[in-house]
Amino acid sequence: MDFFNIAGKKAIVTGAAQGLAHGMAEGLMEAGVEVCIIDISKKAGEVAESFCQKGYRCHAVNADLGDKEDLKKGFALAVDALGGQLDIIINAAGIQKRHFSEEFPIEDWEAVININLNSVFLLCQLAGQQYIKQGGQGKIINIASMLSYFGGYTVPAYAASKGGVAQLTKALSNEWASKGINVNAVAPGYMATEMNTALIADETRNTEILNRIPAKRWGTPEDMKGVAIFLASEASNYLNGAIIPVDGGYLSR
Repeated sequence: MDFFNIAGKKAIVTGAAQGLAHGMAEGLMEAGVEVCIIDISKKAGEVAESFCQKGYRCHAVNADLGDKEDLKKGFALAVDALGGQLDIIINAAGIQKRHFSEEFPIEDWEAVININLNSVFLLCQLAGQQYIKQGGQGKIINIASMLSYFGGYTVPAYAASKGGVAQLTKALSNEWASKGINVNAVAPGYMATEMNTALIADETRNTEILNRIPAKRWGTPEDMKGVAIFLASEASNYLNGAIIPVDGGYLSR
């Protein structure tokens, strides 16, 4: 039996118009999964079309995950686009705001918590309801962070949200593992994406980060494909509530 065979499965990937989510969506499609991207960016349709031109099955739904009603509508449209069936969801949409903690605007705090944590809970809840309606079985993959372990610097809202994602993942797995629903999370290390352009451009911080990573390089969206396929497949059927670092060894240092 090929435990890693996910061909023919149906998946939602949020935030996949760019960055790590784009890489994970591409990895699933390369493995034969039909994917619907949910993203606030108008680029989502172009991204889906480019995947379709490569021979993959991809759809796009525009939705503001910070708006509860728009989130629910977007989820429903995505499931409809996938023919009413859902097997996998990757909750990868996220935002970042940087300020010194004593100056951190409450509006930015609320925006980060809303997108990075509240929307993840709602999407997990909707996916869980869908899986239970389908008779059980399904994969939920959340995106945690190195800041699920550390506090970070000038990013209190992001650290709080990603700590929350890790704990939410564990809490949901406790309730849903018996229903055949696997809830796990991936904790990316320092990744060369749009969110980290400021860090990469800062020569001092860049050097400090690279010196801490045993792999001696920043991660890429390509590095997220394997773990996404693993967590989406039957190979992870007895994995519940895990937070898997994909960090080039950063945590071990």
